[in-house]
Amino acid sequence: MRRGVATFGLDYGRCPPWLFERMVKLARAISIALVENFGSEEFLKRLSDPVWFQSFGTVLAFDWNASGLTTTTLGALKSALFGLEKDLGIFIAGGKGKTSRKTPDQILQKAEIANLSFLQAEKLTFLSRLTAKVDSALLQDNFSIYHHSFLFTKKGHWAVIQQGMNPHLKKARRYHWYSEKIIDPTIEPHQGIQSEVVLPQVLNLTAKKSLANRQVIIKVVSDKKTLQSHVKKLVQKTENGQRQLTFLKLTDNEFYSHPVLQETFTPRLEKAVQNIIEKENKNLKDILMTKDVGPKTVRALSLISELITGAKPSYEDPARYSFAFGGKDGVPYPVDKKTYDQTLSILEKAIKKAPLSSKEKYQALKRAEKLFL
Repeated sequence: MRRGVATFGLDYGRCPPWLFERMVKLARAISIALVENFGSEEFLKRLSDPVWFQSFGTVLAFDWNASGLTTTTLGALKSALFGLEKDLGIFIAGGKGKTSRKTPDQILQKAEIANLSFLQAEKLTFLSRLTAKVDSALLQDNFSIYHHSFLFTKKGHWAVIQQGMNPHLKKARRYHWYSEKIIDPTIEPHQGIQSEVVLPQVLNLTAKKSLANRQVIIKVVSDKKTLQSHVKKLVQKTENGQRQLTFLKLTDNEFYSHPVLQETFTPRLEKAVQNIIEKENKNLKDILMTKDVGPKTVRALSLISELITGAKPSYEDPARYSFAFGGKDGVPYPVDKKTYDQTLSILEKAIKKAPLSSKEKYQALKRAEKLFL
């Protein structure tokens, strides 16, 4: 997995209408040229690539170092493809804030236009919900997801580009998924995670290092009485009458720190545990998609798993700070010339073939060149 590109300062401004209109026009022209020359499947693959997407957004003239590049680029692309989706074979659902909650309905509508079967459409809506759950509950990095875009083709291939924010750090983080690179959506599924900061402790149950912890979670959940017993043992009342999750002083276990320490035991968490008990869960995917199950429930289950066997989950942040193509001095790694040349070549070809004025092509090409200086 390629990790970390560019900077992601969290900005709260809005893209001015004149710039957005221009981005829509450029996005439409470049997208048509890309699909005509490389096909819709290749275009989807490129959009799912963190480096290529960052470059594409910059060519459209948005600030390269702002969180708004993600939301505005995807918004412009969605508008640009409106009415052309069936011809181009690329469909985009979702968006920022309230729009992200409309993603399942938009997928069903667009899947019908793409002539996908109802079962295929249902699978895509499930995957949309699952990817959002993975990046908020299985991967807990303190970046709250506020933008979710689900992209797919007529063949049913899909990609997810979603972004989280951390108001305290005033930073954003972008998560990229691509269906053709995924075997299990819950195990190291990302095409890349772009972030300017690397956090010292992140509960990462998507990591292969967490497999032992995950296996115990599934085993505990399948034993209803054991799960109820351990949840009760983890709850203790405080002086003000609140119920909190706490550590137990158990012996003969190798035990590590866990971010669930001293959390309030909320009614929602209690309901989530009850919902888990009432249904059959064969794998972590089933647990994750249970009603009311969120980050706190997953943390509690991971803690129980660790208490029982000492199976430690991964606390390593999967994002890495770096530059788009490496540095000329070899820091953080040598320049990736292949990726460098490929990205620039594809963008240049698309711009030159796009139905744009000579001035517009010149400006877009100059922005593309500046990406790699």
